[in-house]
Amino acid sequence: MSIDLKLSRFNRIYRPSEALEGKIIIKTQSSISHYGIRLTFKGSVNMQVRGGSAGVVESLYGVIKPIPILNRTTEVKPSGKIASGTTEIPFSVTLRQQGENLEKFYETFHGANISIQYLVTVDVTRGYLHKSLSTTMEFIVESDKADLLQRPIPPEMVIFYITQDTQRHSLLPELKSGGFRVMGKISSQCSLAGPISGELIVETSAVPIHSIDIQLFRVESILLGEKIAIETSLIQTTQATDGNVCHNLTIPIYVILPRLLTCPTTFAGPFSIEFKVAIVISFQSELSQLHKKTDSRTPELWLAMETLPLELVWTK
Repeated sequence: MSIDLKLSRFNRIYRPSEALEGKIIIKTQSSISHYGIRLTFKGSVNMQVRGGSAGVVESLYGVIKPIPILNRTTEVKPSGKIASGTTEIPFSVTLRQQGENLEKFYETFHGANISIQYLVTVDVTRGYLHKSLSTTMEFIVESDKADLLQRPIPPEMVIFYITQDTQRHSLLPELKSGGFRVMGKISSQCSLAGPISGELIVETSAVPIHSIDIQLFRVESILLGEKIAIETSLIQTTQATDGNVCHNLTIPIYVILPRLLTCPTTFAGPFSIEFKVAIVISFQSELSQLHKKTDSRTPELWLAMETLPLELVWTK
């Protein structure tokens, strides 16, 4: 005996004004009685604070009370019997209904400290003497088309320069004395449906380059009383070059955004979700060979970088 949920869309992406459609699939070897089949839709913003992103007192808060977005139960079938074999029960429920006084439908997001999640659960109640059937599935919510920007926006570019004088951390002596200069441009605002784009040029470098990476960061902020706990974490790294680079050669930047790990830049009362992009240059050095794993948030002697804010939006 088993129960399963199958949604009408294979990517499970829906907008708040749309109907969530699908079917409940029940497989049983013999007919069974039940006291009702119900669907429960829940959406919430879940927040937690870890010791690394707050002080000792703030970390005692641990998991913060979730912010409810959606909470609705719908009866699909009243009490009755389910025949043996495979039974399919279709359903269709509009997510946003008039008169509901809940939070805004924030987009699905899975971060380090902030998670925005929407779940649908089906329950087949069978009474005290029999085990009830239940299963849960996550579906993804994106902004309503009415809330999107009216027309596609051209990517807004920002010009950057990376030299030994723009670095705030210590560098290898040969980098400090010999110098280097990398310039280019990269998106500072782009659509979630498109890539982070741009280009860079290595004009000069006294030390051969090992690689150039484009790193995407999320910045999650949570309001705790009168303080704000901020956590910056790496989402993904995209390699732009491997090995030493010819000088004065234009190198394209093209980074695909991961859907579930990104969302539109969000500023809400109790929390905010922002993003940053970093151009990280790794120079060839014996020290870098000894330290294969490094964290760009704590720059090493053989690294140079430039970090810029990135605004993510949806467009029609």
